[in-house]
Amino acid sequence: MPELGFSVSATTRKPRENEVNGREYHFLDVADFEYKIETQAFLEHEEVYKGIFYGTLNSEIERLWSEGKTVVFDVDVVGGLNIKKKFGNQALSIFLRPPSIEILMDRLRKRSTEVEHQLQMRIEKAQYELQFEQQYDVVLVNDKLEETLQQAENIVKQFINS
Repeated sequence: MPELGFSVSATTRKPRENEVNGREYHFLDVADFEYKIETQAFLEHEEVYKGIFYGTLNSEIERLWSEGKTVVFDVDVVGGLNIKKKFGNQALSIFLRPPSIEILMDRLRKRSTEVEHQLQMRIEKAQYELQFEQQYDVVLVNDKLEETLQQAENIVKQFINS
């Protein structure tokens, strides 16, 4: 969908292997992130894990709008709700959920990007976030990736064309 543009989030976490600054994330140190909070450079931001911040830079939205794109955000649950509050009916909020916590844990283990205590933190966070799914416009279960992608595309096209 060429009319869509993906907003690259900012984070204070360290890049993983093969991640490129400005492509997967804008990787910032904590001091720079906090400065951007103070100067209101973020549309939304959140300390998602202890000491690890994520946020959406206003400059990302402006960049995409200047290209005539509809912005797509990939944010945590609180960030998604904050964006929805800001833009109201101009925004479509989709809660992407795993089929189960057990399947999520299996998927995370297979990625091999975290150690066990980090996996446990992510699972606890996911369990907490599931409490918010009914506050979203649409809940989409990510069971089979190709089917989920097709459903998401259909939902987005319907929203854009309405």
